[in-house]
Amino acid sequence: MAEPLRVGNCSGFYGDRHAAMREMLDGGPLDVLTGDYLAELTMLILGRDLLKDERLGYARSFVRQVEECLGTALERGVRIVSNAGGLNPAGLAERLREVAHGLGLDPVVAHVEGDDLRGLGFPGALTANAYLGGYGIAAALRAGADVVVTGRVTDASLVVGPAAAHHGWTPEQHDQLAGAVVAGHVLECGAQACGGNYSGFRELDRSRPLGFPVAEVAGDGSSVITKHEGTGGAVTVGTVTAQLLYEIQSTRYLGPDVTVDLRSIGLADAGPDRVAVTGVRGEPPPQQLKVCVNELGGHRNSVELVLTGLDVEEKAAWVRDQLTAALDPPPAEVVWSPVAPARPDADSEEMASVLLRCTVKDPAPEPVGRAFTAAVVELALASYPGFTMTAPPASPTPFGVYRPEYVDRVTVSHTVVHHDGRREEVPDPSVTDGPAEDHTGTRPSPYPHPADTLTRRVPLGTFVHARSGDKGGDANLGLWVAADDHPRREERVEWLCKFVTPERVRELVPEACDLDVEVFLLPNLGAVNVVLHGLLGDGVAASTRFDPQAKGLGEWVRSRMVHIEEALL
Repeated sequence: MAEPLRVGNCSGFYGDRHAAMREMLDGGPLDVLTGDYLAELTMLILGRDLLKDERLGYARSFVRQVEECLGTALERGVRIVSNAGGLNPAGLAERLREVAHGLGLDPVVAHVEGDDLRGLGFPGALTANAYLGGYGIAAALRAGADVVVTGRVTDASLVVGPAAAHHGWTPEQHDQLAGAVVAGHVLECGAQACGGNYSGFRELDRSRPLGFPVAEVAGDGSSVITKHEGTGGAVTVGTVTAQLLYEIQSTRYLGPDVTVDLRSIGLADAGPDRVAVTGVRGEPPPQQLKVCVNELGGHRNSVELVLTGLDVEEKAAWVRDQLTAALDPPPAEVVWSPVAPARPDADSEEMASVLLRCTVKDPAPEPVGRAFTAAVVELALASYPGFTMTAPPASPTPFGVYRPEYVDRVTVSHTVVHHDGRREEVPDPSVTDGPAEDHTGTRPSPYPHPADTLTRRVPLGTFVHARSGDKGGDANLGLWVAADDHPRREERVEWLCKFVTPERVRELVPEACDLDVEVFLLPNLGAVNVVLHGLLGDGVAASTRFDPQAKGLGEWVRSRMVHIEEALL
């Protein structure tokens, strides 16, 4: 059996730490270095870039990173795999060859395409990209590629492809592939696996920049998650659990190569900054592929008003009435944020102030352009006392609307374009099963409800961690009990699994009172996963919510006061 494959990550999104590629190459041994640059919002951004210049459509920051680091990667035999190709992987591959030639280098560069479906039944779509699996990447690596760039593969495919190539896995080895998907899911968001956005951040080494993760993927699909020695943050069962619960749906994690049974994952401390991931089970992948579709939804604008001191609610009501009357014709959508009372007898003016935000949206730019900003400015001397804004009014910006679609696999030509121009089509898996979307309903708790016990009213986050994020218009909320040596940890897990129900979630998140809420139990991780359908409207680019990507949702829920059994505290 081959030695474990050492796969590192140097990017979790378009705009992540530029120096990370250099840090990962210099920080310790690697076989493969991956970079994830894509998200639904990123595809929209790249789509707009492509409208301006057909040569663009890829993550340009990746080119600069490779220019600085390619020589080191080739010298050390580290292969680079990234989805930075976005909407134009062929253009990125050609640009990398130009950069390499300018450096006097001659790497083997391949790219993966076939995900772009704009011409296949998605009229009016700015972008329409199927989520491809890892076997195109594997084919490129087996043919000797030093650098592989792709369009819209799944984030985890950046690890699945190299692992499948290294270990020689067939598409029918579902358990091994599922293990690689889990490793890829942990790595995909960069420093998050090392303590970024972690609710237990106080236990981390924060004296240095957080490290980026490394997965040592074995031939049986198990892995060890770690990081380079001397980097900040930590890799613990807690940080890995946090990332595993990020942006998942039910207890089954569906991908183009395999469906992962999330209930099967075992995590264990394997030494300082080392977490073993074992026992992962896989099932055949779904029969269809998911497609990320972005459309131009119109134009939007917003203004943020400052309300200070006394009579905040009356001030807000007056300016709302004034601006509403002044918008003629009104934009298609006008959304005002709620207002909380200012702190009484505050020691600073800022502490005595609250913000009132007005967001407007319309298919046309004019109603949300000067017609809106002028109406706001004209109230400056004719409205509530202390009228001011946090920033001058801005010009309107276009926004996109995201929606998921699903297509039969035969619709998609998953293709590798090798360095010499040879094209290789990647066959579909021989065994598939079930739909591409998994909403199997709220799972009832297997734990019996206890008799009445003495409780104390405390924040939910007293011993519950959280991680939240967006999946299109849905919000994902993972809650779990820390895997520590507390003598009543298992009882705490039982309490959490009984406590978190759709009705309870609607109480904790009043915005979700009319929404479909699903709760899925993951007791092996000491966790529950919650999906709040529609909380984010049409997705991050179109959402008018205060936190459009639900990044802070988990921390808000942790701060909510709940009744917890006295014995568990």
